[in-house]
Order: sequence, then C-alpha cells, then structure tokens
Amino acid sequence: MRDFPSCFAENGVQVADFSSSSSKTAQNLVACVHQCRIRGRTCLISVTWTKSLMGQRLSIGIDDSANQCVCKVDVKPWLLSKRKGSKSLEPFSCKIDVHWDLSSARFGSGPKPVEGFYVVVVADKKPVLLLGDMRKEACNKTGANHVPKSAILVAKKEHVFGKSVFATKARFCDNGRAHDLMIECGTLGVTDPCLIIRVDRKALMRVERLRWKFRGNHTISVDGMAVEVFWDVHDWLFGTSLGGNAVFLFKTEEKLRFSLTLYAWKNE
Repeated sequence: MRDFPSCFAENGVQVADFSSSSSKTAQNLVACVHQCRIRGRTCLISVTWTKSLMGQRLSIGIDDSANQCVCKVDVKPWLLSKRKGSKSLEPFSCKIDVHWDLSSARFGSGPKPVEGFYVVVVADKKPVLLLGDMRKEACNKTGANHVPKSAILVAKKEHVFGKSVFATKARFCDNGRAHDLMIECGTLGVTDPCLIIRVDRKALMRVERLRWKFRGNHTISVDGMAVEVFWDVHDWLFGTSLGGNAVFLFKTEEKLRFSLTLYAWKNE
C-alpha cells in the first residue's frame, strides 16, 4: 500500500507518480490489498495483475503491520509452464504456500481473469486467502474442507482507459455488491469542461468550472455509506504530453475502511 495516494487537507490529493509515460506504455493494472492474520500478526496480502506489451503477470506480496515486505511471489501466466504451480516461503518462521491455477483462466479486456482460476495463500497449512471461482479445486490442492473467509479487502487500485468516459466495476466495502462506476470528463471542444461521476448510471457528483477546480474532494452516498471522493485531473487539462492520467480516490469512513484508487489514462 505504500504507492497508494495519500489524502492531505480538505481540498485535494497528493498523487503518487505511478508513471510519467504516455498511455501507449501505461500498464493495464489491477491491484488488491487484503488484510489478514498470520500467526497472530496483522498482515497485508497484495495481489497485483498486470498486462503490457511484454505479456501478463501476477505478483503476490505479503507485508507485515509495519508495512515492510515479508515475502513476494511473481508468476508469468503466459508461460505454459507457469500457468499452474506453487511456491513455499518461510518468513518469520512461518511456512507460507502460494498455489495458483490459471491453466483454464478466461480473461476479458483487463489483466485479471474473470473466471476459471484460483489463487490461494496458505499459512501453516491454513488457507488465509482464496481468489477465483475454482473453490473446489483450491480446497483439493490445499487439503482443506473449505477456505474460511478470513481476509478482508481493504484497498484496490486500478488503471482505466478511455477518451472522455472511464468505466469499471467497484465494491465500496468487502461484502458490498458490485456497482457500475463511471467517470465522465468533457474536455474535447469544451471551453469550460466539467466532471461527472455516476454510480449505476445515476449522477452523484458534478464539478463545473473544472479548470479552476482540477483538484478537490466531495462526499457521495453509496449503499447508505458516506464515500469521500478526491480527484486530481491536472494532467488531463494542463499536461504537456498526450495521454496523461488523472487520479481518483474513493474512501469510506465506516468501521471497515476501504479505499479505491483509479488512475484514468486518456487515450489519444
């Protein structure tokens, strides 16, 4: 989570410089951070899916409560020999096994499979995280009768691409339902562009005079929860190179805090 944007003051976000490159070389990326307990320790398991001209890649990292990397596993699923496998690690005298099966995975336009896969993390022979729809196969692999839901999704980061409309699916809490999230920015041929954020096609936020309000924050309501939205669209409006990116941060303040960070890349 070290590279997620941080919120400062009331009127903007500080943007971590993920990439200064144009959208031609920007990675298609989805990263999720799950909080879990391993041997009584609070740990963060980050799962990152990327897709670029070099191919697809899966990276799994485990950080301790001090945000220090404990161990990391990299998988390159486009290599047939790596589509199914496992790796064992022993950080802080704890045996951690990571198993994955991507041999039947089906992908959409994004880097993360939509079905036909599993990724499971096991600590001391106890599954702590299971991703994917092949739960039975994952249980057979780990020897567990079932995989308990012990990990909690606390943060997600995603790169989205478009010209003036940027869309994705979003859950604003770990057990919440998926919503259609859409960001619209009218900048082509408009002297005074505006920013609109829609959830399930309903406009929940509209920012006019965007050239004066290219950074800011606003609170919307989703599923009865207050969600604070931070935005920084400076590079969209004033960037010197084509295909710059804007950053949007959606943050809940409920008991289970969650943050969604979107890097919106403008295609040429």
